[in-house]
Amino acid sequence: QVQLVESGGGLVQPGGSLRLSCAASGRTLDYYVIGWFRQAPGKEREGISCINIDGTTYYADSVKGRFTISRDNTNHTVYLQMNSLKPEDTAVYYCATDLSSRCLGADILVDSWGQGTQVTVSS
Repeated sequence: QVQLVESGGGLVQPGGSLRLSCAASGRTLDYYVIGWFRQAPGKEREGISCINIDGTTYYADSVKGRFTISRDNTNHTVYLQMNSLKPEDTAVYYCATDLSSRCLGADILVDSWGQGTQVTVSS
């Protein structure tokens, strides 16, 4: 399994932006399908985005048009750019590697999880 590390969470006002990063300890993510999940208090974990090795992407309806997933193979990092944030986006955000070689939707079959990073959207 891959050891994943997320960063970039924090407190932001409604309408603001954050960029989350996902990197692997000791190896590159360039050859992994990567997904982002989030879990709000009292709610189930939700798959919100996925990026394939070839760069194709998928989004859950809840974030489509506001969030952008991307990968930087130079820095071996996957990003989640979050714009127009809403209070309902408040959650712990996790990145994960996919067991399969290609995702076909925002929800993936997870192999490895990161430890999560807290995002709080509040005025």
